[in-house]
Amino acid sequence: MQRHQIHPLLAPVPGTERHIHSFHYGPSQPQGKIYIQASLHADELPGMLVAWHLKQRLAELEKAGRLRSEIVLVPVANPAGLEQVLMDIPLGRYELESGQNFNRNFLDLSTQIGDELEGQLNTDAAHNLLLIRRHLREALAAQVPTTQLHSQRLTLQSLACDADMVLDLHCDFEAVAHLYTTPEAWPQVEPLARYLGAQASLLATDSGGLSFDECFTLLWWQLQQRFEHCFAIPQGSFSVTVELRGQGDVSHEHAGHDCQALIDYLINFGAIEGESRPFPPLPYPATPLAGVEPVATPVGGLLVFCAKPGDYLDAGQLIAQIIDPISDRLTPVYCTNAGLLYARSLRRMATAGMVIAHVAGQHAYRSGYLLSP
Repeated sequence: MQRHQIHPLLAPVPGTERHIHSFHYGPSQPQGKIYIQASLHADELPGMLVAWHLKQRLAELEKAGRLRSEIVLVPVANPAGLEQVLMDIPLGRYELESGQNFNRNFLDLSTQIGDELEGQLNTDAAHNLLLIRRHLREALAAQVPTTQLHSQRLTLQSLACDADMVLDLHCDFEAVAHLYTTPEAWPQVEPLARYLGAQASLLATDSGGLSFDECFTLLWWQLQQRFEHCFAIPQGSFSVTVELRGQGDVSHEHAGHDCQALIDYLINFGAIEGESRPFPPLPYPATPLAGVEPVATPVGGLLVFCAKPGDYLDAGQLIAQIIDPISDRLTPVYCTNAGLLYARSLRRMATAGMVIAHVAGQHAYRSGYLLSP
């Protein structure tokens, strides 16, 4: 039976209360838990339409008795950012009050939980899985939010912390479908990449910034590094950031395709009863996130692209021209490395030093913080 839960957020001032709405599907005794949310960056809306399609499909599947796992769906993950519209321009990536990215700085509890687990772990992976999840739920429940943004992060993290799989639906500016996950999770995630038709799959254990997806995978990975030499620590959760093309790609055609891809994936995973659909070909192999080249322009001016998302580029290929309409100077911008151009900027007036495109290369060459700001 579908359950609709409402989670109040800490109001910044009286009279401005906002809420997170979660929809729960599945049997009374589920075999596992799946968590899916959309539009954590509130100006990235393709996932919100996919979530709307998913609500209809999950209700039908639940009625037919085909759901094996609990599936939790949060179609509007960022009500605070959704309301940030300045002079007709949505500003949903950063909170205006603090300047913080809505998808960074989630809570890292690995050290605290690791300390609490001393003397309680054993060689039974199933026992340790339940123990770690209990400590994680309790640690999150003990947090006292101090701001609306903190409250929103805690609410989302608490809803997803004990899920076997976490899917965070985003999009880029102008892009082809792509996704981010960890090398450890890739064997489980590759079917999703195939069903979605993801043209780039970018892998990193720790990309920096404590984004929503990594606050779960990193906890289990760090506990493994600390205890696996003497105890059985499973990978209790894996997460995927799913980038559903670009901001303008909000259509029932795209959303219907993506919804079906997620259903097919959940059938293959075993969360939904049914026969798995054959895997489509993988459009482009998984590559390291550290192999992504953020292509920047050295000068400002009118941005005219010469390559589009989905193009495979040779090393040194022309990506764009920057035109100074006063001096008539034309500055070409090239990529350095070969790879797939999977995302580019929506802006057409570039500023000096601005990243205008991202190219997924085969070989890692960067380190440290790997994400966009």
